[in-house]
Amino acid sequence: MSTFGGLNTAYTGLVAARQGLDVVGQNIANASTEGYTRQRVTTSAVDASTRVGLMNSGVRPGQGVSVDGIARLGSASLDAQVRGTAAVAGYSAVRANALSAVEASLKEPGENGLSAQLQEFWAGWHDVANAAGETAPAGVLLAQAGAVTTQIRQGYQAVAAKWSSERGSVDTMVAEINGAAAQVAELNARIRQSIAGGGNANELIDQRSGLTTTLAALTGGTVVNRPDGTVDVLVGGNALVTGDTARPLVALGARTLDGPNGLTDPVGTAGPVRVEWADRTGAIPVDGGELAGALSLLTKTDAAGTGGALAEAAAAYNSFATGLAAKVNAIYSTGDNSTRPGPFFGSAGTGPAALGLSVLPTNAAELSTGLTANGALDGSIADRIAQLGAGTVVDAAGNPVRSPSTDWSNIVTSLAVTTKNALRQASLADLTSTAAVGAQLSNSSVDLDEENVNLLMFQHAYQGAARVLTAVDEMLDTLINRTGLVGR
Repeated sequence: MSTFGGLNTAYTGLVAARQGLDVVGQNIANASTEGYTRQRVTTSAVDASTRVGLMNSGVRPGQGVSVDGIARLGSASLDAQVRGTAAVAGYSAVRANALSAVEASLKEPGENGLSAQLQEFWAGWHDVANAAGETAPAGVLLAQAGAVTTQIRQGYQAVAAKWSSERGSVDTMVAEINGAAAQVAELNARIRQSIAGGGNANELIDQRSGLTTTLAALTGGTVVNRPDGTVDVLVGGNALVTGDTARPLVALGARTLDGPNGLTDPVGTAGPVRVEWADRTGAIPVDGGELAGALSLLTKTDAAGTGGALAEAAAAYNSFATGLAAKVNAIYSTGDNSTRPGPFFGSAGTGPAALGLSVLPTNAAELSTGLTANGALDGSIADRIAQLGAGTVVDAAGNPVRSPSTDWSNIVTSLAVTTKNALRQASLADLTSTAAVGAQLSNSSVDLDEENVNLLMFQHAYQGAARVLTAVDEMLDTLINRTGLVGR
């Protein structure tokens, strides 16, 4: 290597050290930036040039250092793990939150729950049986019966309101998905252009990584890396983002639990809640994420009772209202000592049974408590209804008739078990997601202690390269300006 070649070697060392200092400064400046992945300058030794033959100069040192690029110290496997766990956590959280809200609306156990109202209802029949013909006990019973129907109606309305809320969240999530997908497509184009031009796209990749994690949490989408630096995002095996192109989604279907409420869907259709491509008909299978969780809550009931959790809860209210009316009316209609014979509970005939349940007698004179043949003060019918609440009534075949209170208890227990399972799954999914994010951060986040060490290392490297440069310069000055001046 020529003496002048030493200048170039020292200069490349200066350049590499300065680039390293710049990267360390970038890391320290973004130590608290969410989603930032630490970076490192990558270098390689420049090989020594080799000559053969008469001009062979023997063993030679290398020609300095080459700055090859700036590496983004992320992990594709950890990023994929974060996206996968985010999808499961999003799905579980939506279901757990919705079921918890429905369970809270039951107000069970407690004095404001339907169980307590039913106990007061059966006690009212017992008091009427003991004081048939008196106005006060009858008035208390009718008021309590009204409270029961109101409690059932309000419970159903709470489920219907939660259904509408989840339906609105589907529209919101679809809009968020479309926005994130469009941004990923735009970043794909910028990253591809930057890489093709030999530039650094690390910060753009950080932004895209955050967006793809958001899409995974919302849709369960998977990410496929392409050789040109772009990524494809797949939802249910279908491409949501391909290169610099994003396909928008649209949410369709009924907007209320009981059917259309005057609002018009984007294409004027009703039917089950679903997500389709804006440019093609047909529901998209959503693999996971918050959107899949919301859609699973909004599906219809089925014969096995395994349909959408909210629809099944609403159906339970309807079933209970129908059963309560049928069991009470079956006994009450056998009485005849009132001015208004017939059933005790009425129904609107159309719409949900829980909303249409009503009390037909309006005063003590219209309340049937027994049989006319036994006298006006007979309370046998009221006593049998009170026994229905205790579960001691048998039908014509001698089989015990299950108390409506037991029916309601079974509904509450079933919902509580479902909610508990959902909460447990959500908790486990959240722990897994948190662990995945922690592993990702431990690998990609900035460690200020490490950066300070690197800062000192590059600083000393820069000083060393500068000292080599000074030494070579002084040597050249001696050779050029001072050779042959000895003794003058």
